[in-house]
Amino acid sequence: MEELLNDVVPPEDLERFERKYNHEHELDGEVTTETKFEYAFCLVRSRYTNDIKKGVMLLEDLARTHPEGKRDYIYYLAFGNARIKNYADGLKYCTAFLEIESNDQVRALEEYMKKQSDKEVAKGIAVAGGAALVLGGLLGLGIAMARKPKREK
Repeated sequence: MEELLNDVVPPEDLERFERKYNHEHELDGEVTTETKFEYAFCLVRSRYTNDIKKGVMLLEDLARTHPEGKRDYIYYLAFGNARIKNYADGLKYCTAFLEIESNDQVRALEEYMKKQSDKEVAKGIAVAGGAALVLGGLLGLGIAMARKPKREK
């Protein structure tokens, strides 16, 4: 799964679909569902976090306004959120997808996100524990120094 998540869209594909999207938008202010999806699909596979976030926003809009493609939109919403380490939302989309149909790839993505989420929690706990130890050490040192009798000259 990690290999799939690390696979990025070729820049020329992203540029081509971005041009198509912008061209349609400039013509009449509207973009076809197909063009919006193609562009969002490229964005969630970009190497840049802001592109991925933009792709997620486009996919959320598509999922709200075009229920006929909801299955694909939900999968790429889970995928995009996994790529930006937004595991809570990604897991919600996996659950929503699996309610529609059973799919091994989505189950693998779900399992990957659960493991990564658990790792993030463990890292957070370790950092908080380390910070508490340092703070406790400094506090103990401060108390010890405050109690130490001053030498007279």
